[in-house]
Amino acid sequence: MHTSLHLLADAPAQLLPARELMAFTLASHIILVPLGVALPLITLVMHYIGLRRNDPTALLLARRWSAVMAVQFAVGVVTGTVLSFEFGLLWPGLMGRWGDVFGIGFGVEAWAFFLEAVLIAIYLYGWRRLKPRTHFLLGLPLPAAALLGAFGILAANSWMNTPQGFSLDSEGNPVDVNVWKAIFTPMFGPQYWHFVVAMLLTAGYMVAGVYAVGWLRGRRDRYHRLGFAVPFTIAAVATPVQFVLGDSIARSVFHKQPVKFAALEIVWETDTRVPEYLFGRLHPDGSVSGGIKVPLLDSILAGFSPNTKVVGLTSVPADQRPTATQATIAHWAFDLMVVIGSVLVLLALWYGLVWLRHRRLPASKWFYRSAACAGVASVVAVECGWIATEVGRQPWIVYQNMRVAEAVTSTRSSSLWIMLGVVIVVYVFIFGSLLAVLLKMRTRWRLADEQEAAGRRGDAPETDSPYGPRTPVPAGDGASAGGSGAAPSGDGRP
Repeated sequence: MHTSLHLLADAPAQLLPARELMAFTLASHIILVPLGVALPLITLVMHYIGLRRNDPTALLLARRWSAVMAVQFAVGVVTGTVLSFEFGLLWPGLMGRWGDVFGIGFGVEAWAFFLEAVLIAIYLYGWRRLKPRTHFLLGLPLPAAALLGAFGILAANSWMNTPQGFSLDSEGNPVDVNVWKAIFTPMFGPQYWHFVVAMLLTAGYMVAGVYAVGWLRGRRDRYHRLGFAVPFTIAAVATPVQFVLGDSIARSVFHKQPVKFAALEIVWETDTRVPEYLFGRLHPDGSVSGGIKVPLLDSILAGFSPNTKVVGLTSVPADQRPTATQATIAHWAFDLMVVIGSVLVLLALWYGLVWLRHRRLPASKWFYRSAACAGVASVVAVECGWIATEVGRQPWIVYQNMRVAEAVTSTRSSSLWIMLGVVIVVYVFIFGSLLAVLLKMRTRWRLADEQEAAGRRGDAPETDSPYGPRTPVPAGDGASAGGSGAAPSGDGRP
């Protein structure tokens, strides 16, 4: 029997369904994360433009984006809570043994979550009831709260990749925990900034993509131009920065997790003058089929010299490294992420060159078609990044300290498969509901815009300015909506 088959046979029956359940919920939740982390900043940039230029269009966009932010946050609460429970339910060995060391990250994330919930509520409430400057200033902590949540999660994940800040007693249990070292591990900085910039450019491309579709459908008014230009500019600036950060984190993996780097680059034996494979498949005997082979490039990229030694997968025993299949999955995810990032850099350069030469947005339909696809491509790149991170670390859940098989629950595998089916059904409903709500909001806003363009007053609050009194509700409408005897106040509230 082949080595990989031996490893598969030795794995507990619960391992596969537990990993599939965790992978599905994480992949679903991460779709929402870019908007949760970066949309507050993009919204506040638009809000600032509206206040600085006294621009009602910018303020209208900021107000609408804040509503999307709140809806997305509500759904993210559900999917994020499920993930939190799964850590304890699916991986009790991890939490029971190591929770005292890296659990502080989850505590920070929980505090950030509650803070962000309060700040979003205040920001939404303030559109009608606070002075413009006060309202904007109260919104400024929102991006910091979102970044604090990312700080907690990335601290925990980077510790799993490069664990430190503890000693082991005679029974192998962690003691003498140093929380500071457990948070700021060698991989924390590269992972955190790579993640934050990824969220910023992904959210920017996602938001801009909506208005790119509108442009392609003939909606080329200032509302759509501004709605496209601000988030796309933010994303375009972040994209080349992300490319540099991506190179930095790959180099950190090369030095701190050499076996994981070997999996990402499907390097079988330790050697110098190692070629780079663009895609391709690693076989259990160490051969590679398919893909494009570029001689010497892997060594050059790793150490700026063809004589750079790259550690191979066979440098450790088979039970301490990813299988050939896992290495191929991590390699494909890594390569696809790099390809998408490279294409986005070209798109950002296209945008920047047109702006520098003509001081206007590009006019090409192909540019807006590409921009409309950029948001989806960015989400795919984020998914690939997490696949490369998690699959490349196998078989370790805590790198070189605990295997995934040692941490998995003892719950019957059949129960876990049933749970996975239930979660899939529930998540289809949740994300279907989110899409329905967003489409309903879009329809309502579009109707309000059409009514205003036609010179008619629509339903408040969309036809009123973001600050100041609302349009008084007619007495007849007020009586039918809220009952008789309640006269409307100056701001339209009973």
